[in-house]
Amino acid sequence: MSSLHNLYKRDFAADSRLLRIAMIAVVIGGCGTLAAFVLLNLIRMFTNLFFYQSFSFATHSPADNHLGAWVIALPALGGLIVGLIARFGSDKIRGHGIPEAIEAILFGKSKMSAKVAVLKPLSSGIVIGSGGPFGAEGPIIMTGGAIGSLIAQHFHLTAAERKTLLVAGAAAGMTAVFGTPVAAVLLAVELLLFELRPRSLLPVIVACAVAGFTRPLLLESGPLFPLQTSEVGVSALFSCVIAGILGGALSALMSTVLYKVEDMFGKLPIHWMWWPALGGIAVGIGGYFEPRALGVGYDVIGDLLNGNLALQLVLGLLLVKAVIWVIALGSGTSGGVLAPLLIIGAGLGAVLAPWLPGGDAHLWPLVCMAAVLAGVLGAPLTAAVFAFGLTHDTNALLPLLLTTGVAYGFTVLTMKRSIMTEKIARRGYHIYREYGVDPLERQHVDEVMSHTVTAIPANLAIAEVLERYFGTQQAHRCYPVVDEEQRLLGMVERSSFGPQVDGNNPLTTLFNPIHQTPSAALMAVPSETCRIAAARMASHHLERLPVVSDLESRRLIGIISRSDLIKPSRLFFDEEQKRERLIS
Repeated sequence: MSSLHNLYKRDFAADSRLLRIAMIAVVIGGCGTLAAFVLLNLIRMFTNLFFYQSFSFATHSPADNHLGAWVIALPALGGLIVGLIARFGSDKIRGHGIPEAIEAILFGKSKMSAKVAVLKPLSSGIVIGSGGPFGAEGPIIMTGGAIGSLIAQHFHLTAAERKTLLVAGAAAGMTAVFGTPVAAVLLAVELLLFELRPRSLLPVIVACAVAGFTRPLLLESGPLFPLQTSEVGVSALFSCVIAGILGGALSALMSTVLYKVEDMFGKLPIHWMWWPALGGIAVGIGGYFEPRALGVGYDVIGDLLNGNLALQLVLGLLLVKAVIWVIALGSGTSGGVLAPLLIIGAGLGAVLAPWLPGGDAHLWPLVCMAAVLAGVLGAPLTAAVFAFGLTHDTNALLPLLLTTGVAYGFTVLTMKRSIMTEKIARRGYHIYREYGVDPLERQHVDEVMSHTVTAIPANLAIAEVLERYFGTQQAHRCYPVVDEEQRLLGMVERSSFGPQVDGNNPLTTLFNPIHQTPSAALMAVPSETCRIAAARMASHHLERLPVVSDLESRRLIGIISRSDLIKPSRLFFDEEQKRERLIS
């Protein structure tokens, strides 16, 4: 028994299909890089068209325009175009992309349409190119996810495998835009996969690695914001806690205000198609007074990290960027959240830097932008590693870890949901983001099944079966039926015997020769997990499943019931209660 026990009980549940999915992920990784290249060039092209009236893919900042008050109209025009695209194209392009990707994963069988793959980067390019205060990461996550989903739909794959490839495409796109493959993998784990298994983790790693290697072929290599701060002192411990609390509070405030603004738009007596244009007016007004708040703002992030902006300018930029970002995103337009959060968080750090001891002035914009990101996303590891990947600042790793952890703790304790899940909750879906090992996954059928089985011999007369097993002493609702070699023929219950059945006939007459072999879905094998058995029982409305040695021989060795499946969960909770008593 022990040798059999070791044959199928492994650390991981994976099979050869994993290699197939990983090979598909190679293609998706390359497609993610190509999609990022297209998206970034669309943003550059539309920026030049809107602000400089030229067709060019050169990098120009909207802040350098000479349009004067006319700049107010450009974000409104971009919003109007995107509203029309969402109305008559696909409303899935609305929003910043990550909640839509999560909804497709959890509630849409990981199926996304070709419309989304085309219209999401186009609409985001128009919005950001016309001055929208967004980043490219949300759109590329949804675009890459749509590409991964479309490729997966061309193969005969399960919903779990489609999910893996959707997430692989999303993470590959993020890797290509920011050059942060490890952070992209962590984003997948903390926010998109809703599991940590080889079947999902390995393909995502492969896709991100391919995107990382192919990125220099189409985009710039190296970190976006290279930075090197000095080593921190012990006093930085307290500074990181303060920065984390303030970063968490700011992220909670922005998340709350964002959905208040969205509620205000929802009360307007006009169709939602017009909302992005109204939000664009607010963006244009803010951009008129503070031009550097327009667009992606990667140059602004670099200046904040390197301390190139005066405190008064930082305060104005921080205020305007936060206000126009909240209004624009609340209007339901298309754009990402990471780049704006980086600017707002870095601005907070630049304001706090003169008063925080333990590190040089360049450290605090970096850790604060990671703290705000961790609070908004609810993903501390992603935020810490993402900030490191953007700068390659090794001395900042420890402060980043502590600050993001504190900000994450603050928002977990003070907010019911994050900015990523609130929109989904408003659509009637609840997402629980605490993951643990399912007790039903930890135990197998042979550990909880009943080895003593009351089986009915198939050669008995039906009248004798009714009297002996379904009379006044009936012990179970249904029984397994076996032949002389103890092979399972099926299950019978009282309703199996119709009024026209001849009691003198043997029980085998109930089993049509065409259905002589019972369906594999109506029995279990010892090596299966209790979760698989529970799913079969639930999908077929069964109370008991016969357990056979293997599907080929069908030799009956036990039976598993609903009450047996309660045992793993009961043992798990008993253990938890014991631990709690010991701790208290």
